[in-house]
Amino acid sequence: MQQTFILEELNKKNDEISNLTLGQVELRKENRDREIAFSASLMQSGSGDIGPFTTEITLTYRNVFTNIGNAYNPVTGVFTAPLKGAYMFRFSIFGNGGTTATASIVKNGERVVIAYDYQPQHWLNSSNGVVLILEVGDVVYVRLWSGRRIYDSYNNHNTFSGFLLFPLR
Repeated sequence: MQQTFILEELNKKNDEISNLTLGQVELRKENRDREIAFSASLMQSGSGDIGPFTTEITLTYRNVFTNIGNAYNPVTGVFTAPLKGAYMFRFSIFGNGGTTATASIVKNGERVVIAYDYQPQHWLNSSNGVVLILEVGDVVYVRLWSGRRIYDSYNNHNTFSGFLLFPLR
């Protein structure tokens, strides 16, 4: 009698452990879908000026350090939100003195924040960041302003990064 009771209790515990393990697998899968982060710099090799151009251009950060979730496209320079959530974006610009450096983070075609610097000589740099609420399919990218110039090299002076802080319903 006692052995039957112990065997039943043991079977219950094994079922509980099995259910916990299945729950952990589901949680891991759910969290994996939420793993979204990227970081990139402009040039993969060499060095030189980007700009000035007669119109604004979208900067394409081709030297990808991290692209978890593959939401950033290094061919277009565009991040596309794979799920609704709060996202953090940062970018930095670097340039030669004598020409103003200005770029902005853009969400769905609208400027959100800018980075700006001007020095008559020597190097210049600026950076900015923002937390944005994005819907699935919203796009975020960096635009170099018309008539402005930045400089990049193997030192990765100009960067663009973003990551999901947390999903929203």
